[in-house]
Amino acid sequence: MANKNINRRNFIKAAGAAGVLAVGGAALWQLDLLRGLRDTALRQFPGVFYVERLRQVVASDVGRGRVLMWEVSSPVENQMVELRVQGADGVRRFAAEDTRFTDDGTDVYQYTAELDLTPGNSYQYRITAGDAATDWQMLYAPTENENYKMLIFPDSQSSDYADWKQLAHLAWARNTDAEIFTCMGDLVDNGEDRLQWTEFFVGIKEMQRSIPMAPVMGNHETYNRDWKVRLPEAYLHYFKTPRNGSKDFERYYYSFDYGDVHYVVLCTQQKEIGEFKNGLVEEQLAWIRRDLKAHRKRWNIVLMHKDVLQYRINGRPERTEGIDEENGRVWMPIFDELGIDIVFTAHLHTYRNRGHIYGFEKGAAKKGPLYILTGVAGNVRYPNLWIDHAFDEVTLPQPETDNYLTMDVTRDAIEIACFLPDGTEMDHVRVTKT
Repeated sequence: MANKNINRRNFIKAAGAAGVLAVGGAALWQLDLLRGLRDTALRQFPGVFYVERLRQVVASDVGRGRVLMWEVSSPVENQMVELRVQGADGVRRFAAEDTRFTDDGTDVYQYTAELDLTPGNSYQYRITAGDAATDWQMLYAPTENENYKMLIFPDSQSSDYADWKQLAHLAWARNTDAEIFTCMGDLVDNGEDRLQWTEFFVGIKEMQRSIPMAPVMGNHETYNRDWKVRLPEAYLHYFKTPRNGSKDFERYYYSFDYGDVHYVVLCTQQKEIGEFKNGLVEEQLAWIRRDLKAHRKRWNIVLMHKDVLQYRINGRPERTEGIDEENGRVWMPIFDELGIDIVFTAHLHTYRNRGHIYGFEKGAAKKGPLYILTGVAGNVRYPNLWIDHAFDEVTLPQPETDNYLTMDVTRDAIEIACFLPDGTEMDHVRVTKT
């Protein structure tokens, strides 16, 4: 049974307030220094178990399950997750699986636990090792028909992750009532670079402990330190996403339910991955039909990294405007067929609201999915590179800065808003369903 003593929205906000950037205007570097001093003290305090990059990852049904992942500085045996309902007696324990791996010459001592939950409950959890334990963190299991907010972050790849960390912290500070977030691929600039991954995770440090993440793989996750293509080894280790039943492409793509929305997360890296193994697109095309038949929700939303449209490029007259051949031509007819409501893409580092598209044409009477190209959240930008597409309804002024999105979900409508780092709203669109 759900705990009636705490309002769900207040619970989520309390989780965010525990670690959000609300320190009287302090600069991010000052806050990082304070965290460093705190973390050093925790390491030296008896009975405190110190873990890094503690995060929640979506399960196939987020109301009934959650994946927890974290790292430690050296191997630790017999780690457990303790889970309790907020305000209730009794603790359940889940054994942690040792999921360590080596990449970029670094041994990453990582552990993973899968929790089963009851929808509507507000929980607390902590990691234990012997007599030591972390502090309690918050976790919420949504019900099927409730309203909620999602945070959406475009490409965070950076040469210096200061902009990404600033944007992510501010977005969370303004939206601590969000219950889930997604990062739309190109999480890092170089998929093998361990330092870049640790910097990426700093940006989402507060929110990832309290709300689940739905990661999307980008093409930059497939690059090695020599900037040659490899399989996305680090990404696949860092995120234990829901199983898709694939022999060759487990964790490359997946789906999950949150409330009354079914999310389909596609992998668009067939060009890069095709240097090692084939069949990714064909497998996903067969899978998505089975997946949509098996999951009947009121709303269907697709998250995919590479975009569906092709833009003309300044200085390249041979580049024409149209539909992207590798992704748009393949997936847009499927989205029309299966009744997808919204498609979020990334990759081009520019925000574009295209409205509804159906049959490769602008949808009459809002027919077809709403297509949103989400923008950029890191410091790698392409100012004035793309010439506006005829389908674009809203674009951000050039040269663009970072942005993030919020999505508010109710039974009858989904509202999406685009914001600059300072909180200025740049676009707002509403999708309805009767």
